[in-house]
Amino acid sequence: MACSRPSTWTKTLTAALALTLAATACGTAEPAGVDTDTVTVGMLHSLSGTMAISEVTVRDAVQLAIDEINADGGVLGRQIEPVLEDGASDEATFAERAQKLLQSDNAVAVFGGWTSASRKAMLPVFERNNGLLFYPVQYEGLEASDNIVYTGATTNQQIIPALDYLREQGHTSLYLVGSDYVFPRTANQIITAYADHHDMEITAQEYTPLGHTEYSTITNDIARTEPDAVFNTLNGDSNVSFFQQLRSAGVEAQDVPVLSVSVAEEEVEGIGADNIAGHLTAWNYYQSVDNDANTGFVEAFTDTYGADRVTSDPMQSAYNGVYLWKAAVEAADSFEVEDVRAALDGIGIDAPEGPITVDGDTQHVAKTARIGQVNDEGLIDEIWTSPEPIVPDPYLQGYDWADNLTG
Repeated sequence: MACSRPSTWTKTLTAALALTLAATACGTAEPAGVDTDTVTVGMLHSLSGTMAISEVTVRDAVQLAIDEINADGGVLGRQIEPVLEDGASDEATFAERAQKLLQSDNAVAVFGGWTSASRKAMLPVFERNNGLLFYPVQYEGLEASDNIVYTGATTNQQIIPALDYLREQGHTSLYLVGSDYVFPRTANQIITAYADHHDMEITAQEYTPLGHTEYSTITNDIARTEPDAVFNTLNGDSNVSFFQQLRSAGVEAQDVPVLSVSVAEEEVEGIGADNIAGHLTAWNYYQSVDNDANTGFVEAFTDTYGADRVTSDPMQSAYNGVYLWKAAVEAADSFEVEDVRAALDGIGIDAPEGPITVDGDTQHVAKTARIGQVNDEGLIDEIWTSPEPIVPDPYLQGYDWADNLTG
């Protein structure tokens, strides 16, 4: 009996089997974003809108790291090809652009985000597509995802050391002011729990929308009530208006210091040193950190972008993220997300902020906490430092007073 002509389904199956056998013989097939010479990554930052004051410089730091790595031979012999997208200071746009980077551009990793609202919007996109986001900014904690690497601080590495510092300085009454979204509200929930446990008073909690510019009612209230300190979780260009109006209300740093957790060197420049000098910040890095890695980083950044540019914590955390990804890819000898994720556990680099190491259980980074004070030149002087890097504890499991907190 004559053999029948192979069906289309049979030929398709045969071709697929042949490809599978070829891949097995030659090694595992690369992800779609990788070819012989290049590997595609995504850069997703707010280049417009209220958060551009903070995120444009983060974009610059990511690009610097990519350029340095490419000049040094790339990653596993491939040059990094970034695809740049604008999150436009809008969480829905961040989610949409993340989807594009993962599905259309086949980015094997994405570097970006700032606000927790943007991160929360992107998280299900990365989990659904099994992508990998390197998120560079301090945040409120109470989260850990296999699809996010958190290179900024979590709560026990920034907010709690800041509260410990204020309490040790004798400040027992705090006025809370923040932008109205998830980070400030969750941070203030944590601050309130801390205050209750340590016999501190929260005199007020005030929230304003991102991009808000009218702060005279709040600043006059601060001047009238005279709390020991203000804990500031405002984000973006709202800080410019807040500090200008605080100064107009006659509030001086030596009388009522404001401690900010989202104001770094770049924001200080926009606010104006005369409006914020003497006030406090809590971060894990300042441009003034004294080590060889930071000297090289600051020189490279200013050589590339201009001597008048400053470096800051979020931008160096973003810069670190690219190098941590490179180190994990090379340790795994693979660009596959699962392989990179497994290799991240224990990966460390000598970063501008000092030695950092990824905790594989949470995909957060061990970091040194620092309190700074803004000087008259607009830079931030380090006035307190933790003795060693602090192990990340995003769910605050090591603090009894935090048992009832929810993200």
